[in-house]
Amino acid sequence: MNQPRQTATYLSKRLTAAGLRPVSKYGQNFLIDLNLVNLIADSAELRANDVVLEIGTGVGSLTSQIADKAGAVLSVEIDQNLHQLASEELAGRPNVKLIQGDALRNKNSLRDDLMELIGEAMQRIGDEARFLLVANLPYNVATPIISNLLHQTPPPDSMVVTIQKELADRICAVPSTKDYSALSIWIQSVCDAQIVRVLGPKVFWPRPKVDSAVLKMDLNQSKRDSIPDLRYFHETVRALFFHRRKFLRSNVISAMKGRLEKVQVDEVLHQLGHDEDSRAEQLSVDEIKTLVESLRIAEGK
Repeated sequence: MNQPRQTATYLSKRLTAAGLRPVSKYGQNFLIDLNLVNLIADSAELRANDVVLEIGTGVGSLTSQIADKAGAVLSVEIDQNLHQLASEELAGRPNVKLIQGDALRNKNSLRDDLMELIGEAMQRIGDEARFLLVANLPYNVATPIISNLLHQTPPPDSMVVTIQKELADRICAVPSTKDYSALSIWIQSVCDAQIVRVLGPKVFWPRPKVDSAVLKMDLNQSKRDSIPDLRYFHETVRALFFHRRKFLRSNVISAMKGRLEKVQVDEVLHQLGHDEDSRAEQLSVDEIKTLVESLRIAEGK
């Protein structure tokens, strides 16, 4: 199959001919280095039994690379005009399904039919099917897309995405650093994450004002299985880091307000050996997991 030539010249001419231009509110920054488009697809280590979700079809350059190797591709594009262009570029690919619309219902949930469509594609492929996210993610939806997908059943076996480098740094951050956050802990508690490549602005059109990164996150099923209640864990971690510079005791008391008494919080912290000077940002992912589970048990959940 022919591949769309996603260079700045090609994109400019293609969009101009259609009377279009990139829409900033949709976070449209097109990757114009074909070698890097290939890198994203190659980093996903795609197989014929893979069902791949792509958020942000663009004109279909990455979509076509994915479709050459994967069993099924579900690609979502919010921009109706780009959706039409991609439909023309990707015509004749029976394993590609294009959806026009927002991948998110709201910031806390995916659109209603997304996982249903993924599930149907996986059923068609059979028991060996894997679910992956492979995408040059629009910057403005990267965090909710990644975060919400990890709550799904099934979650992606792997995610290979282009996102802002700042966000990639936060996801991969270690304790006691400025980037270490609730998001770091949530992703690392269920995935093994690594930055594959840092990308400068010049490989995009239009050029963004910040660096980007290709990030790979592989689901670690044993890590995920060690968390009895994923929703409780995620929500509690977010509450613990709401005021990250406070002492741990103050954060826990605030997070558990109306759920646990101060004496119960003190008992949990004492049992785990956390002193008065401890802060949430100093705790490792495993220590946070132990703390949250102890709070859940104390709460009787």
